Amino acid sequence: MKAYTICTTLLLTGIMAHAQKSAFKGQYPPTLKTSQSDVYFGTKVDDPYRWLEDDMSAETKKWVVAQNKVTSDYLSKIPFRDAIKNRLKELWNYEKYSAPFKEGEYTYFYKNDGLQNQSVLYRQKGSETPVVFLDPNKFSSDGTSSLQGISFTKDGSLAAYQVSEGGSDWRKVIVIETKTGKKVDDTLMDVKFSGTSWFKNEGFYYSSYDKPKGSQLSEKTQIHKLFYHKLGTPQSSDKLIFGGEETPRRYIGGGVTEDENFLIISAANATYGNELYIKDLTVSGSAIVPIVTGFDNEQDVVYAENRKLYILTNQGAPNRKLVVADAGSPQKEYWKTIIPETKFPLSVSTCGRKIFAQYLEDAVSKVYQYDMNGGKEREIELPGLGTAGGFGGKMDENETYYTYASYVYPSTIFKYDLKSGQTDLYKSSGVKFDPKQYESKQVFYVPADGETIPMIITYKKGLKLNGKNPVLLYGYGGFNVSLTPSFSVSNLVFMENGGVYAVANIRGGGEYGDKWHDAGTKLAKQNVFNDFIGAAEYLINEKYTSSDYLAIAGGSNGGLLVGACMTQRPELFKVCFPAVGVMDMLRYHKFTAGAGWSYDYGTAEDNAEMFKYLLGYSPVHNVKKNCYPATMVTTGDHDDRVVPAHSFKFAAALQDGQSCTNPTLIRIETKAGHGAGKPTDMIIAEQADKWSFLFWNMGLGYK
Repeated sequence: MKAYTICTTLLLTGIMAHAQKSAFKGQYPPTLKTSQSDVYFGTKVDDPYRWLEDDMSAETKKWVVAQNKVTSDYLSKIPFRDAIKNRLKELWNYEKYSAPFKEGEYTYFYKNDGLQNQSVLYRQKGSETPVVFLDPNKFSSDGTSSLQGISFTKDGSLAAYQVSEGGSDWRKVIVIETKTGKKVDDTLMDVKFSGTSWFKNEGFYYSSYDKPKGSQLSEKTQIHKLFYHKLGTPQSSDKLIFGGEETPRRYIGGGVTEDENFLIISAANATYGNELYIKDLTVSGSAIVPIVTGFDNEQDVVYAENRKLYILTNQGAPNRKLVVADAGSPQKEYWKTIIPETKFPLSVSTCGRKIFAQYLEDAVSKVYQYDMNGGKEREIELPGLGTAGGFGGKMDENETYYTYASYVYPSTIFKYDLKSGQTDLYKSSGVKFDPKQYESKQVFYVPADGETIPMIITYKKGLKLNGKNPVLLYGYGGFNVSLTPSFSVSNLVFMENGGVYAVANIRGGGEYGDKWHDAGTKLAKQNVFNDFIGAAEYLINEKYTSSDYLAIAGGSNGGLLVGACMTQRPELFKVCFPAVGVMDMLRYHKFTAGAGWSYDYGTAEDNAEMFKYLLGYSPVHNVKKNCYPATMVTTGDHDDRVVPAHSFKFAAALQDGQSCTNPTLIRIETKAGHGAGKPTDMIIAEQADKWSFLFWNMGLGYK
């Protein structure tokens, strides 16, 4: 095949000649293999890389440095790497805005001038010129500290904002007076998996854990606790509201209703299923009263007014319904349904005493406006088949904002009038992109067991179905997470050079509600991998690509997806990108947030059947001597959600098991976590390395 050229100076004359260049000819850093093993239900399982779980040890740090050097040396030899990075910078360099939101007298919004490492929070009063309110780029000299949430008092006079350092899930909370920006309280430390919810102007509720010394958990460090912090008092005197030894739960959140009459508490032991409690804040010393106990279902209070609670629930409704309850008797036997379940999953937001029902129909958005009694008023017309988000605001507002995007429609902000239903363009995207040159279409394919799976395929018009197009197939398949259309500047670099971007809406996600999610959990997890493999086979059978030009990618649970598929079907893929993945399925629950993932995965300690099932697909445990695809594992040294040990152990096993010259590298980002808050320059560098690695190992150039 004819290769692409770069700046008319690079000519690659054929795949075989290029394969010799892209083949890994260096030497992987030596990785010590120990005799460590465990016995599960009478079965001995070796764990030779257990020592890499201690990411603070001197030995592990040396290993990280050595691995990064090998990866950097390899990537530096790709002749078009700088050209890709420069193109990414060019495309990335446009103003980006968030939808505005109102707090007190001001309207706030986020803006990035183009290549700023972190977006800046601005505010304006009326038609005055916007001014900077918070600039996270000044939080640290290298841009790795980020703003990860802010909450305001009802009158907007005080704000509590959260700062993440180096991408960690551990946050600090800073309280300021919004008029002057003056700090008015001590900084709260070591807050994790929490919002901050104000009660009047006196203090706020937040949640956290006892911070462990390392990444491994004890019983104590798995217990989430809800506290109340009173302004002007030390964090050590914060009052425990829920959790702790009396009601141990792994995940607890507390939120004050907009009218400030009630505290709503959600408590869970896994990422699915939660209890719900209520505390009347209008009565001093009132008790915490259960609304729903047990973890078999999910429910959330989305709005409260006039002592009515609006609850989104899947009780008897796997796709969810909206019910209303009296705060005096909120238990489920008194619920009244106002928006019933349909065949598509429902989510709800409110603004201006209106309900916005957002449905996923085959993984794309449909939005309807209702009154507070559940009367349908209208459908909101969207630009096409894509993803809409927003439609939220306070109860006294007359307008709201929403964003819309698809794979070929850059994220755009619209203003919506609640009374008339009129939608106006508020802020269009400034990205240099001509959607008329691209096509995005949804297809449905059938894997081996006969289920029908949707997939959206996007590419530049004029694509020839000759089996020679580079394809990146992306998936997630877990935790009830839905992959809906979005626009990516990074993917544009791929597609403008002949690439095809495909997203498969596989089981385990939330695209078709709880049944779709459950069909990819525990002893049904293999469905997820089969669906993804089925997507790859569809793309090959339909001549979009072939195994010589097919790459797969996924992050977190999606990293597990890639790791499992490439160990089960290594011959099917040319390039693999498992990012921040859960790779050791026998020990995942022993680290940081891992214990809460058991609803999706089960654990190796549950029973012999669950252990054998997990062992059967656990990526770390299924690497054999084989020819694996060219692989670049990615992780962050500050990832305290899916600890980097997963990726360390998987990369070590791959390097030991690789029987051909395809590179099996690991790229370990320093001062980076699971993904949130990454500075722009770090994101661009990572994406440039990804596309360079892909083109190089497919025997393609870049133009």
